[in-house]
Amino acid sequence: MAFSVVCRDSASSARTGVLQLPHGKLATPVFMPVGTNGTVKAVAVEDLQEIGFEIILSNTYHLYLRPGMEVMAGAGGLHRFMHWDRNILTDSGGFQVFSLSALRKVCAEGVTFQSHIDGSRHFLSPEKTVEIQCVINSDIQMQLDVCSAWGSSRKDSEEALVITTEWMIRAKNAWEQKREEGYTGQLFSIVQGNFFPDLRKRSAEACAAAGTPGIAIGGLSVGEPYEAFIETLTLTAALLPDEKPRYVMGIGTPEYILEAIENGIDMFDCVLPTREGRNGRVYTRNGPFALKKSENTMDFMPIDKECGCKVCRQYSRAYLRHLFKTQEILCSMLASYHNLYFLHQLVLDARRAIEANRFTAFKKEFLKKYRSREE
Repeated sequence: MAFSVVCRDSASSARTGVLQLPHGKLATPVFMPVGTNGTVKAVAVEDLQEIGFEIILSNTYHLYLRPGMEVMAGAGGLHRFMHWDRNILTDSGGFQVFSLSALRKVCAEGVTFQSHIDGSRHFLSPEKTVEIQCVINSDIQMQLDVCSAWGSSRKDSEEALVITTEWMIRAKNAWEQKREEGYTGQLFSIVQGNFFPDLRKRSAEACAAAGTPGIAIGGLSVGEPYEAFIETLTLTAALLPDEKPRYVMGIGTPEYILEAIENGIDMFDCVLPTREGRNGRVYTRNGPFALKKSENTMDFMPIDKECGCKVCRQYSRAYLRHLFKTQEILCSMLASYHNLYFLHQLVLDARRAIEANRFTAFKKEFLKKYRSREE
């Protein structure tokens, strides 16, 4: 995998770049829609391509349990299974496994857990997780890690970090073996350490020393205050090798995205834009709002008059509110499309601002307007 930085903003760490992957070039910074089960909820593959996405995210844990690896192998991988000809990043499933605290047991070898679907018992090791993601044919796969929650003790956080670091080395060895067998996808290691600066530093140094093609920052956006997120993100990003692509897992609001870009982050993902779309909440340059509010009953303006997406060109707030109130599926489809388009356009605008060497001004202007509508 080749990654090159194209432009830098002189007043911040923001940068643009190009990442070469098996299913095409990926321009960064980039927002990745989440397709947990091999589909971005309520959005067709053709719509994702129309918006301009070059990569989506799917989830190893969920695909492993259903439809299962026999089906995935028979289909020839996830790209063919879901008819997506661009790049796919797969999370290792670690976050999903470790959120099932009552249904899993962690040991040095791996993690034993019960399926949330039928209660069946399964075991995942770093090596097995690599193997599963090779069957999926992920363009970027993530190591298995232990994610500790906000408020975890130092002892628990350090134990999680030790296991994550050991699993990283084992995952890298397994990935290198698969590369020799013809697999072309890349492996990213994950920085953990909770919100303890010295643990973050230790983890970042271990990831850099391991030499994986890219590095992700995990364990953020797990319930911490915004100030703690910013502090830990800024600290961790500054510790990562400049020549490697950097990925912050699980962030998707404009504030968090712009903060990540300002700190030199290249990739980010989140379920939020489609989840909020399904709940009738949509984004505008003047801030988000809920379609269900009565003020939209006779409002025949688009969601955002500055937006060029097909939803804003064709449908009014009044119509979308009607769809939401009558529980029509089309509301989820249209609102999700718009929200994804909005975030994709935000990142494109951020790229252009970096190229023009005015990212910090762009961020300030955007957020001032975006925060003007308080709900």
